[in-house]
Amino acid sequence: MSAYVVFIRDNTLNQDEMAIYAEKAGQARGDHQINPLAFYGELETLEGQEAEGVVILEFASREAAHAWYDSPEYQAAKAHRLKGANYRVVLVEGVSK
Repeated sequence: MSAYVVFIRDNTLNQDEMAIYAEKAGQARGDHQINPLAFYGELETLEGQEAEGVVILEFASREAAHAWYDSPEYQAAKAHRLKGANYRVVLVEGVSK
């Protein structure tokens, strides 16, 4: 069953750290099968807290999402994201077809 990692950027703290994160996160993709469904496109908040940006990544399964997220390469990138911005990150399973 597909799974989705959703990144919600609440606010940016350090643009230089975010630039490093962007470079390292791209490299962390490696051989992981990731399908970006939304990537910082125009957004409209319908309810709740405003967000600066949203990314939605599709994976074949929760296990595939964890294999990418927990990889040493992504964890190295994540260290820069944590210094660069405040995010909420969730993993959600898709529905059966």
